[in-house]
Amino acid sequence: MIKVIHNSKCPKSRAILEYLDENDIKFQIIDVIKEPLSLFELRTLFKKLNKKPSKILRKSDDIFNEHFSNYETVNEEDALKIIARHPEVIQCPILIKGRIAMPGNPLENVKFFIEN
Repeated sequence: MIKVIHNSKCPKSRAILEYLDENDIKFQIIDVIKEPLSLFELRTLFKKLNKKPSKILRKSDDIFNEHFSNYETVNEEDALKIIARHPEVIQCPILIKGRIAMPGNPLENVKFFIEN
């Protein structure tokens, strides 16, 4: 089963859920706004993504700009703590299948992820 890290305010995230539902793909929703991930869960997620936390922050978000003056100097541990406190700053959706995770955008990547 696929787990989807989801933000209900995100149109891309809602579109992926719609795609999964329309294609009868079983999934579990993890709404990061209602159920923020712990630091441990975030560390595990980023290992599965094989990405640094700073690479999946929404840089246009006010929270990002409030905490980081320069994208190039983001401390990864600080980024994790910001995500834990302000989950809306993470780019959603993120799909998890076993030991692998990937950003759920663009849709073509999601299709490939599901099929393989």
